[in-house]
Amino acid sequence: MAGRVDGKIALVTGAARGQGRSHAVRLAEEGADIIAVDICRGFPDSTAPAATVEDLAETAGLIKDLGRRVVTAQVDVREFEALADAVDSGVEQLGGLDVVVANAGIGTTGVKLHKMAEPRWQETIDVNLTGVWKTAKAAIPHLIAAGRGGSIIITSSVGGTKAYPQVGHYVAAKHGVVGIMRTLAVELGQHMIRVNTVHPTHVNTPLLMNEETYRLFRPDLENPGPDDLAPICQSFHVMPIPWVQPVDISNAVLFLASDEARYVTGVTLPIDAGSLLK
Repeated sequence: MAGRVDGKIALVTGAARGQGRSHAVRLAEEGADIIAVDICRGFPDSTAPAATVEDLAETAGLIKDLGRRVVTAQVDVREFEALADAVDSGVEQLGGLDVVVANAGIGTTGVKLHKMAEPRWQETIDVNLTGVWKTAKAAIPHLIAAGRGGSIIITSSVGGTKAYPQVGHYVAAKHGVVGIMRTLAVELGQHMIRVNTVHPTHVNTPLLMNEETYRLFRPDLENPGPDDLAPICQSFHVMPIPWVQPVDISNAVLFLASDEARYVTGVTLPIDAGSLLK
């Protein structure tokens, strides 16, 4: 039985771990070959520990174990020439490009916008917003050249639809990628290339599950952990869960990448346990 994206080739950014790894593996499970890229290092103000070259190699191993082909590259989505070279090389090795998952992003601790240091603002905008544009810019010529349509899925956030205090730089970037998505959907529709965003709530990945985040959400405790974070996260949701799993987002990505969504474009798809209803 053929997979839902059997024979397609997908580019996934931020693929070393977390949501990116989950997306790459889920697409491979359904028959796709993968170009997996990641910066494989940390960011000064990020709450999450750094992804590593070993993490990216582990992602590649999981894809190979599924019998699919994979090409990896250690690349920063802020550096267009290096990113374009990685995409070009992956396309040459695998034979085309059908799906783009612009997932690479960072989360940093914040303060009120009028008190935020300029480097913190700029780094988040450069990675989470401009990095998405550069990913699309590197990939779209290959999608058009192939002449068989395609799908671009951009990772936004519930913070791409509503505001949250203390993270205005993140909220601005995640709102911004919706503008990129809608513009590309209009510009690329004639080529049967679809463009959509996914909007996760809290996801059980290192971006959320780390000591700095625990302390940020529970400053009242000396050594808070996941169990202390859970009731705070659950309060954001209509459904009685604190967070979703990476595969929950990956299943939405898979749908948007597949021909099941062949006429779905310009959509902001929440996977949020009802967070946007509150």
